[in-house]
Amino acid sequence: MTNDVFILGGAQTDFARNWSRQGLEVGDMMEEVVRDGLASSQLDAADIQSAHVGNFVGELFCGQGMLGGVLAQKIPEFRGLPISRHEAACASGSMAILAAMADIESGRYPTACVVGVEYMRNVPGDKGAEYLGSAAYTGHEGQGVTFMWPHMFSELTLEYEKRYGIDYQHLGEIARINYDNAKLNPNSQSRAWEFAEGAFTENDELNPVISGRVRRNDCGQITDGAAVVFLASKEFAETYAAKNGLDINAIPRIKGWGHTTAGIAYSDKILASEHQELVFPHVNQAIKQAFTRANVNLEQIDAIETHDCFAMTEYMAIDHFGMTKPGESWKAIEAGDIAMGGKLPINPSGGLIGLGHPVGATGVRMMLDAYKQASQQADSYQVYGAKNIATLNIGGSATTTASFVVGV
Repeated sequence: MTNDVFILGGAQTDFARNWSRQGLEVGDMMEEVVRDGLASSQLDAADIQSAHVGNFVGELFCGQGMLGGVLAQKIPEFRGLPISRHEAACASGSMAILAAMADIESGRYPTACVVGVEYMRNVPGDKGAEYLGSAAYTGHEGQGVTFMWPHMFSELTLEYEKRYGIDYQHLGEIARINYDNAKLNPNSQSRAWEFAEGAFTENDELNPVISGRVRRNDCGQITDGAAVVFLASKEFAETYAAKNGLDINAIPRIKGWGHTTAGIAYSDKILASEHQELVFPHVNQAIKQAFTRANVNLEQIDAIETHDCFAMTEYMAIDHFGMTKPGESWKAIEAGDIAMGGKLPINPSGGLIGLGHPVGATGVRMMLDAYKQASQQADSYQVYGAKNIATLNIGGSATTTASFVVGV
């Protein structure tokens, strides 16, 4: 069980910022978010005994590896700490969280700082797409494709169409909901964006095709951003609660986790599930692991932060969470279940489509938003009375999957 890993707080950067235009580096992003997180969590740097960094492609976008050293460079109080960097494409942040949890659960260290970071808006779009394509099976899939991930998730749309049938209006509605939610989030990349009537339909002018079945407004954003959470053992959390006049039972904790890895090739995953009910059984497996460890069922979940790198990814998540039967995600969308105020709101933060997707930071940002919801600190996008929040973070073509249940 993982109920002895508590979340003491955290922070995220403003995902609308372009850091390279401001003459700032990836280390500046890390420094700002950690300092902000320590202040808002009422922690001193000296309280932190270990650190983990989630990042996908720092070497490609800004020529910078060794991000543990960058963190220690920018936060001098962290020099001498054990700091590790973790990579699993878009799930890099979740891998950093899992490693930090293991440190705490094993008794090695009572506290951990987990930073997720990606610096992505300093290169042209096609170059960024090339860099991000390294999460696919290089040399084996997507050859000759300009935008690897719109292509890959168009393939997933076609797979759903073949197995169950699919209507674009439901994908458009997912995108519209996430952009609407993002308007409520003061840190979202798209909070000031406006969309014309018809922007979430198959209107080629207002919502042009990017690749195959994927249109512009279906896509998660290219985002500069960082997020941090501070994790602690029960013993440290009790001391922290007493010092700050808090009820230990009101501090969110990580109740359950799941982690699965499939082969990197998309086609192999599809072939493996050919005669199964779900397209990605291993994604459902990770969710079930988290729910089992947390001793909860779907009816006890109050909100979900899921991976919507494309609207199709969220469509997949709906039936893989078991909200509907396989292939019937459209029913939850049409019923209004996934919208704010619905039966089970998905991505109240705005998700990757509305809030933004700094790849290595996304898993940490999801954990931060789960913490905010469970502690009633999500302000303008708070799900009323939320106690248990689930996350789903995937890397590549659902190659790495991580799911958490956070609650009080």
